[in-house]
Amino acid sequence: MSDRVETIEVKASEADMRLDRWFRVHFPEVGYSYLQKLLRTGQVRVNSRRAEANARLEAGAQIRVPAVVRAAPKAATATGVKPAMGVSKADRDRIEKMILFEDDHVLVLNKPFGLAVQGGTGTKKHIDGMLEGMADRFGGERPRLVHRLDRDTTGVLLVAKHRDAAAKLGRVFQTRSAAKTYWALVKGVPKPPQGKVEAALVKAAGPDGDRVRKALPGEQKEAMHATTHYSVIDRLAHKAAWVSLKPVTGRQHQLRAHMALIGHPICGDNKYGGDENLPAEQMDNKLHLHARRLVLPHPFTGGKIDVTAPLPEHMLKTWEILGLDADRYDEDK
Repeated sequence: MSDRVETIEVKASEADMRLDRWFRVHFPEVGYSYLQKLLRTGQVRVNSRRAEANARLEAGAQIRVPAVVRAAPKAATATGVKPAMGVSKADRDRIEKMILFEDDHVLVLNKPFGLAVQGGTGTKKHIDGMLEGMADRFGGERPRLVHRLDRDTTGVLLVAKHRDAAAKLGRVFQTRSAAKTYWALVKGVPKPPQGKVEAALVKAAGPDGDRVRKALPGEQKEAMHATTHYSVIDRLAHKAAWVSLKPVTGRQHQLRAHMALIGHPICGDNKYGGDENLPAEQMDNKLHLHARRLVLPHPFTGGKIDVTAPLPEHMLKTWEILGLDADRYDEDK
């Protein structure tokens, strides 16, 4: 079998799996860059047609697999990098399931609720550490975070797969060329329904961890300018509102603090007063803040990266309880 082309049929249990994910399951020794090369040259095909790495597979699809795949070098040997100690198969699988988009330069994850992005005091499990332990999977270099999300914020998280990508993507964020859209459920209904919050913030350590607050007179030197645009998408009488938030700046806790400052804290936010008197008793008392969409110029291809993350389970549950339709509205689509 090693000297000829194989044709492998996609199982019913593999329906809707991405092609690159299918390869990682069946041929874990084939790195992403190598698979891209095989796809570009037409050596790997789906139903006799060329395909993209992110193509979704149908049950019964026929995948052409060349003999060179069986002879592909082990990823760790090819790159000279071995997986870091302490990164389990479960951790690797968890990262794989988060992937929304991937190419040779960029990785976009759908961050789940409750998982820290970076390490800190008492934080042993975090995405940054899990990615570091998967350098063999991502081309040999240590993947680098481009921006951050709070532990309890869900949604789109951008990662650079190599140093050059990290530098270029960093400049995109510094020049505010990345458009970020968040969805949140807030207490009450903001008036007017569309507006802008401009309030400089300063860090203020509290008993439950670091928070930020509005800067007071005389604190200009340490204050961080922050601007957020908001828009009400739907509402539940006067109890709650589903809002779209677009931060112009990227300060720590900016969206959470800004919404609290205008009297409409995000539901489930235990740092800024959103965890009391929730709109419905059945909803989970978890932070209802989701990084819904990220659009930015691709630093290498000349095109753009445009990725949307589905709502997390606890927010979907709340949307159903409150009769909100997440499928009815998509920002700028």
